[in-house]
Amino acid sequence: MGAGIVTGLLAGLFGIGGGAVVVPVLFEVFRILGVPEAVRMQLCIGTSMAIIVPTAVRSYQTHRAKGLVIPGVLRSWTLPAVAGVAVGSVTAAFAPPGVFELAFVVIAGIIAGKFLAGREDWVLTHRLGFVIGLASSLMGISGGSLGTMVLTLCGKPLHNAVATSAGIGVPITIAGTLGYVLAGLPHHAALPPLSVGFVSVIGVALIAPISSYVAPFGARLAHALPRRWLEIAFGSFLLITSARFLAALVTRSFD
Repeated sequence: MGAGIVTGLLAGLFGIGGGAVVVPVLFEVFRILGVPEAVRMQLCIGTSMAIIVPTAVRSYQTHRAKGLVIPGVLRSWTLPAVAGVAVGSVTAAFAPPGVFELAFVVIAGIIAGKFLAGREDWVLTHRLGFVIGLASSLMGISGGSLGTMVLTLCGKPLHNAVATSAGIGVPITIAGTLGYVLAGLPHHAALPPLSVGFVSVIGVALIAPISSYVAPFGARLAHALPRRWLEIAFGSFLLITSARFLAALVTRSFD
């Protein structure tokens, strides 16, 4: 429930779904419950995707009401992002847990560096919907953090980037949830009770309602903060979460 509050605030504040918080929390819970390591990370990511769906919807609606969403980007990214999610979901059925943790460390580290540097002259093409969808499905996030990075690298103001990224998170999380449900069906025997594929119904029921309720408060806070404060907070948040997964990778290598 505590994770649900933090997830909702992060969803609204940064235009992300909060998967970077949910995945580590679920990972520890499923470890205590004895979920096999071979399917534990996939179950965390699938459950995170399902939890993020209502949170992403509420966050996007709040940002759209402020008039800061960029419709053209949203339209051009949706289908490629969903295609990327589909590829990532198929990968999830066969890839070892370290793939997901390494993806998070590398991508989140790059994003954090960009925001902490505060450089305005780092420019990139915006046609990266497929990559955002693929990376999101491997990291268990809504794609908001990746979308925010790409849009700011394209020269879009951070507040517009956050709002638009919240919108792209909606189709990504819906497609990701369905993909992980299907990918986990062959592994049903190794999963805990009340799991539908790689989605834990219990996890969704405990976290999703709270995070969805809190998300609009984070969105209002985002529009009230100065841009540079938001960049520093966002970059620091990503560094902390990527360090957690890096620690897991190092621990596994020594084991």
